[in-house]
Amino acid sequence: MKVMRIVPHKSVLLSLLCLLPMLPASARSQAQQPGEASIVQGVDAAVKARLDGIAGYTVTEHYSVFRNNDETHPAAEMTVKTTYRRETGKEYKILSESGSEIIRRFVLDSILENEKRINQPGVREGAWLTSANYGMKLMPGDPQRIDGHDCYALSLNPRQKAPNLIVGTIQVDVKDESIVRLEETASKSISVFTGPTQLMRQYEKVDGFAQATHARAESVSTLFGKTVVTIDYRDYETQLRATP
Repeated sequence: MKVMRIVPHKSVLLSLLCLLPMLPASARSQAQQPGEASIVQGVDAAVKARLDGIAGYTVTEHYSVFRNNDETHPAAEMTVKTTYRRETGKEYKILSESGSEIIRRFVLDSILENEKRINQPGVREGAWLTSANYGMKLMPGDPQRIDGHDCYALSLNPRQKAPNLIVGTIQVDVKDESIVRLEETASKSISVFTGPTQLMRQYEKVDGFAQATHARAESVSTLFGKTVVTIDYRDYETQLRATP
């Protein structure tokens, strides 16, 4: 028995090709999405570009502490001018503060001291969000829209036990793998007033590099109840390194 083979007319093939842009985004993204290794390499490259490109910066940071499910009236506030220098790390100058002195001393001062410590040369390298410090796994699903960016999500698991490392996820921009959002699962207490803390930090491009714009840390302690700390970053002034 002779089998007939039907060959579509050229016009039919052209019509099918024209329909390709109308496929669901998920179908197109599956075909276009790079592999996990390529995305992780892009994250490493974005971190390196930031470290190589920035000589220093200043930023104004506003801290608010909320207690016992009241996120309208801060129990304490502090505004600081942060100065970062590649050679020396971070320094802080308090511009204003109000509210509970005890909370400022035991919560906000603890945060600033910790940030100063982990940004010291020789220490900060161990906390960088790179594949040298973390096992990174591309999470399943299509890129998600996060804070106005199409993002890949990667899980973070420290390669070794260290106080500066976290367990959580990062969202990175599909265009250049720069960080858009960091979400940390429960970590150790930041002060005697708080229990294990969950952290979220948002980033935006400033002078071409990802910088923090907002952060929120939430903890619950059996002794002191719920504590929420928010940080808003504004007025960046960046000193870029001269290109060779």
